[in-house]
Amino acid sequence: MSRIGRLPVVIPQNVKVSIQADRVLVEGPAGKLEQHYEPQYVEIKMEDGQLKVSRKGDAKEHRARHGLYRSLVSNMVKGVQQPFEKKLQLVGLGYKAKLQGKKLELEIGYSHTIFYDIPNEIAVQVADVRAGGIESEITLRSPDKQLLGEIAAEIRDLRKPEPYNATGIRYHDEHIIRKEGKLAGAAGKE
Repeated sequence: MSRIGRLPVVIPQNVKVSIQADRVLVEGPAGKLEQHYEPQYVEIKMEDGQLKVSRKGDAKEHRARHGLYRSLVSNMVKGVQQPFEKKLQLVGLGYKAKLQGKKLELEIGYSHTIFYDIPNEIAVQVADVRAGGIESEITLRSPDKQLLGEIAAEIRDLRKPEPYNATGIRYHDEHIIRKEGKLAGAAGKE
């Protein structure tokens, strides 16, 4: 039995859950989310204020989806109560971020400004930090953990942190392993 899949998801008082034929709808103070699932592999039931996910067989496909759907539903319940948050830091000389409506305007060392469209489900906040090499900090919030992770990864991919100077866009808690640069004149001098 899956250690994650067998755990029930406790539903708080301020969260409403409805289960349909192939989807779960969760609504709370922070928003409304919907997750499709595959009823041929798992069954989702509401019992005593808890959601329970059980698999319909013991094949590999059933076992794989058991913990997956339980985790997805659990994240939905947590997200509609308190939105998830990701912070990105812009590290580099002249790196800046501005928010204009639902567009994120990024100056990240290219010859042109990059505009990134933010989905409606994501709330964005940009802070000007200017401390310790960090120019700006972008805070993303959403009840949908999966979408939040995708958007944060796409923004980070616009200018990945490089290992020599550690400049680029990185997660707030990310540690960059630094590499030593070339020692140009050191080899010839003895």
